Amino acid sequence: MYQLARTIAALCAIGSIPWPASAACPKDAAAIVALDREYQAAVERRDAGAIERLLPEDFILVTGKGRVYGKADLLAEARGDEVVYQRQDDASHVVRFIGETAVVTALLHAKGTEAGKPFDDRLWFSDLYLCTAGGWRYSFAQASIPLPD
Repeated sequence: MYQLARTIAALCAIGSIPWPASAACPKDAAAIVALDREYQAAVERRDAGAIERLLPEDFILVTGKGRVYGKADLLAEARGDEVVYQRQDDASHVVRFIGETAVVTALLHAKGTEAGKPFDDRLWFSDLYLCTAGGWRYSFAQASIPLPD
């Protein structure tokens, strides 16, 4: 996690990504967990409108197998019928604040069907929130491969 924070700080320093200038975001772990749960609930409901609102255009998700998904990919999944969730919820949250960045790590339980094939996975993820003028903004996610039973 420390390496992630150093990498982000380095990218900000060289101008690859903007450092939030003067936005004030309360360092409230419960608020970050609530935002994260709001997103997971939107995925479970396949609520494309909520996903559209919650993710910035440059959002990136990297899976444990190295596959990269952007906002458009996640919206297409929500609007389609290939993946149907029975549950998509997280627990065991740990939130860390590093400057104007919040990182939440949690255990996700996703259950449903994909192309008619059932899945029931648990995996760890880390989600990155950046402080913006509009408040905390979900910006990046990295997920583990599914855990063994």
